[in-house]
Amino acid sequence: MTVEEIVESYGDMLYRICVVSLCNEQDAQDAVQETFCRYMEHSVKFESKEHEKAWLIRVAANICRDMHRSRLRHPTSNIDDISEYCEMPEQSEVLSELMKLPDKLKTVIYLHYIEGYKTTEIAKLMGVTVNTIRKRLQRGRACLKLSLSEESENEQGCGAVERKIMGRKVVGHEA
Repeated sequence: MTVEEIVESYGDMLYRICVVSLCNEQDAQDAVQETFCRYMEHSVKFESKEHEKAWLIRVAANICRDMHRSRLRHPTSNIDDISEYCEMPEQSEVLSELMKLPDKLKTVIYLHYIEGYKTTEIAKLMGVTVNTIRKRLQRGRACLKLSLSEESENEQGCGAVERKIMGRKVVGHEA
C-alpha cells in the first residue's frame, strides 16, 4: 500500500484514538502526523494489514504518552464542543467522561468498546498481559459508572448508568 492509501485507511481511526487520549484537537493532529512520519521513516515489513494497523496504533499511543509527559511544560486547553465528535447528541456525555479517565484506562476502554478490539489483541498492542487489560477495563467501567451515576441516578436509577457505559458506542459505531 502507498502512504496515501495508509493515511486514507487508518487516518480517521488514529485521529479518534489521539483525540480521546489527548483531549486536544491540535495535539491529536500532531500525533497522527508524527505517526505517519514515523511510518514513512521506518521501512518496516508487516506480516499483514492487521500487523500494520497494530503497529500504527502502538506508535500513536506511544506518541500520545510522550505528549502527555511534555504537558507539564505546556498548558493545554479542553475541547469545548465535544458534541461535534459524536454521531448522536447523548454520546457527548459518555465521550466527555471517557476523556477524563487516566490514559491507561482510557486507551483500553476506547480500543475495546469503540474500535472493537478483543482483550487479547489489546494486550498484544500494548505489550501487557490479558489480565492487565481485563483489570483496566474493569477499573475504567467503574470510573465511568461513578462519574455518570451522579447524573443518571436521579433520572432512571443505576441500570441507566450501565446502559450508558456498556450499551453505547461513542464515535462511529452503534450499540
